[in-house]
Amino acid sequence: MLTGLTAQISENCRGIVLGSMPGQVSLSQVQYYAHPRNSFWPIMQNYFSFNPSNSYQQNVVQLNTSGLGLWDVIAHCQRQGSLDSSIVAASIQTNAFTQLFSQYSQIQHVFLNGQKAAQLFEKKVLKQLQPEINLSIYKLPSTSPANATMTFAEKQQAWHQALSDANF
Repeated sequence: MLTGLTAQISENCRGIVLGSMPGQVSLSQVQYYAHPRNSFWPIMQNYFSFNPSNSYQQNVVQLNTSGLGLWDVIAHCQRQGSLDSSIVAASIQTNAFTQLFSQYSQIQHVFLNGQKAAQLFEKKVLKQLQPEINLSIYKLPSTSPANATMTFAEKQQAWHQALSDANF
């Protein structure tokens, strides 16, 4: 059974990026989007003008300062390798979103990183949330290198448009 990473969030965050479950590289390095070919950090660095030579921790602090937190839909699951398609559906346990949105009530925007995150959030999380929790949900292309159907420029354009639409 795999266990996901701790939420990287602060009181300043009014949006959260949710992946499905970190890949093997991210889990082993205990860093979100750690695979060297994942587009997430370059896209964020370009949008928020982070220094590309920042450390992971500096990137997380700057992302939180910019108003975005990081987490995943899945807290625990069984999976061989890193692909979302290898996640054993019956093993999925989601993170505590009712608690998250209660503790961070200023969060209004959810950016779903990839199809699996979007499917799981809609199927397993949304119906559990209180009706008064009003979220703007953005379904975005996966920044994973496994998403080879889109170029970096196409992924970046989609993410930048969503961040702009949400006034980040």
